[in-house]
Formats: sequence, C-alpha cells, structure tokens
Amino acid sequence: MNTWIAIGATAVGCYLAKLAGLLVPADALERPLVRRLAALLPVALLAALTAQQTFTDGHALVLDARAAGLTAAAVALLLRAPFLLVVGAAVVVTAGVRALAG
Repeated sequence: MNTWIAIGATAVGCYLAKLAGLLVPADALERPLVRRLAALLPVALLAALTAQQTFTDGHALVLDARAAGLTAAAVALLLRAPFLLVVGAAVVVTAGVRALAG
C-alpha cells in the first residue's frame, strides 16, 4: 500500500511542477539570466550524473575502470572525435582495464 501512496504522491508532485512551470509569466522567461541558466542547467546536471555514476559505488568513492573510460572519452572529445568514436573509446578502455584487473 505504501508503494501506491508514493506513486500517487509522485504523480501529483509532477503535475504540480508542470503546472507551476506553465504559470510562470512569459516575460520572466525572457530575461537574460534565466535564459543563460536554462541553457547551462542540463549540462551541469549531466556532468553531476556522470561524476556520480563514475566515481561512486553505493556510499563509497571509488577509482576503477570507469574512470579510465571517462578519461579516454574526454581525450577523444578534446581531439574532436565523432560521438560514436568517443563512446567506443570509453567502452574499449573500460573493458580493457577491467580485463587486465582480473
């Protein structure tokens, strides 16, 4: 029963968040600061998610093969490689480090 209460509360919360976004006046959204924050927020959230998924395991900080894969992807991005090559480099390096580690 608690699960259904949580699902219902989440649905209501999502609806209210969407409604709040629709009620914001248009002129408030056209301000330069708001436009700049709206452009930068997805990048910041994706960077935080990537860091959390790469450097944590439960509640502990770790430095393992995922960090090597992220480093390989960063190098490929700096070299302006195509996206599929960036992903491929990260996969190959991560798998290689895991294979070498045991």
